[in-house]
Amino acid sequence: MASLTIMSGCSNQQKAKTKFPTRVKTEVVSIGLNESGQNFVGIVEEREATAVSFTGMGVVRRVLVSEGQAVGRGQLLAEMDDTQARNTLAASEAAVMQAEDALQRMTILHDAGSLPEQQWVEVQSKVAQARAQQEAAKKNLADCRLLAPVSGVVGTRHVKAGETALPSQAVVTLLDVSSVKVKVSIPEAEINNIEPTTATTVTVAAADKEVAGGRIEKGVQADPLTHTYDIRINVPNPDRRLLPGMVANVAFSPKEDIVTLPTLPVTCIQKPADGTLFVWTIANDSTAHRQAVGIGQMSGNRIAITSGISAGQRVVTEGYQKLSEGNKVIY
Repeated sequence: MASLTIMSGCSNQQKAKTKFPTRVKTEVVSIGLNESGQNFVGIVEEREATAVSFTGMGVVRRVLVSEGQAVGRGQLLAEMDDTQARNTLAASEAAVMQAEDALQRMTILHDAGSLPEQQWVEVQSKVAQARAQQEAAKKNLADCRLLAPVSGVVGTRHVKAGETALPSQAVVTLLDVSSVKVKVSIPEAEINNIEPTTATTVTVAAADKEVAGGRIEKGVQADPLTHTYDIRINVPNPDRRLLPGMVANVAFSPKEDIVTLPTLPVTCIQKPADGTLFVWTIANDSTAHRQAVGIGQMSGNRIAITSGISAGQRVVTEGYQKLSEGNKVIY
């Protein structure tokens, strides 16, 4: 009786398996990865950054630009209190007048031959010194006005009106974004596959823009922690929609002689005790079957399949733990 009960229970379980298909999630195999086509995340950088500062120390009277404002070369950016500079210039101008007046009076004596040569040289030297001091005073007064040395966009205002500016302390930073660079960190195993002319496609979601990348600048020093090399892709930006700090997706175009391969999520690749790799495929009658596969290169959470399956087959991506050969499934 006990044996019959056990056999009856097993029979019921088998019927249950047959009656109720296993629910799984699947994916139709598609082409997406190759040996040279890669996707990386990068950051948009300005083409060039220029820190603009006063040459002397003083109190900033006003800053005439705001962050994000486009400015042209020679445009006034900020002004410093010029009271002391004006006083210095006035004093130097008075010294020039005095020296030139003395020169005129001494010229008469020199022409008459009654002025010693030494005194004549001293008078001329004083005039030259006074004029040099006047030119320096004019320069100091002009330096109280901060002009843009290049055209660009104001990235950061470092000093506000009323604050004291120090020599060589940046007042504003100007960014050249007429073209930008996209910085990407490349693993050391991939860096030699990238050439200065490698074709790229740069997609920036924040700007809703996709453009073809230009020439690539390759770094030669690796990060000691991540073992990656920085490259910078030159990207045209005539409309200035690409701004520094935006996240960009960079797709490196495959070489023409590389055949594209189907890809699958890494998690659906199974490895039993014998070491052979397989996936669960779904036949037309909705039954699950093991299919041995060969794998290639990884990209993110996906991996290339070099053999065993082809585009168009349906593969189980979730729920494969409950499957056995020939199980009926629903998806």
